Amino acid sequence: MFPLHPAFERASAPLTALPLSEARLHLDARFPWIVLVPRIPGATALEDLTTEDHGRLMAEILVAGRAVRAMGAAADRPVARLNVGVLGNITPQLHVHVIGRRSDDPAWPGPAWGHGAATPYTRGALATAIAAALAALRG
Repeated sequence: MFPLHPAFERASAPLTALPLSEARLHLDARFPWIVLVPRIPGATALEDLTTEDHGRLMAEILVAGRAVRAMGAAADRPVARLNVGVLGNITPQLHVHVIGRRSDDPAWPGPAWGHGAATPYTRGALATAIAAALAALRG
């Protein structure tokens, strides 16, 4: 079992295992948001990946972007821009944020991460988001 930093357990829900990464739904209904966590023990930065894994991660970022767009469409809030970030300032385990943005989202035009308190998903909205994300991630 790959050790996942406890912060991801609290702030996200599992979606699926991709070839390199665990794909997780960030639990903030304000934004369609997927977090990719590469299953590389001890990795804290991109330079901890092999050249081959860099390619895999980029492919997974593109797939996660399609999933984020699918989540936005399913919620009748089409994504206008994708933001991709590798921060690690708070959670040191290597991870990539893939976030759908719109000019009317609460953080626009600033960064989504760290902007106010997360809004929990309703049960129905969560099910819709997960279904849309999984269809895109597996498709």
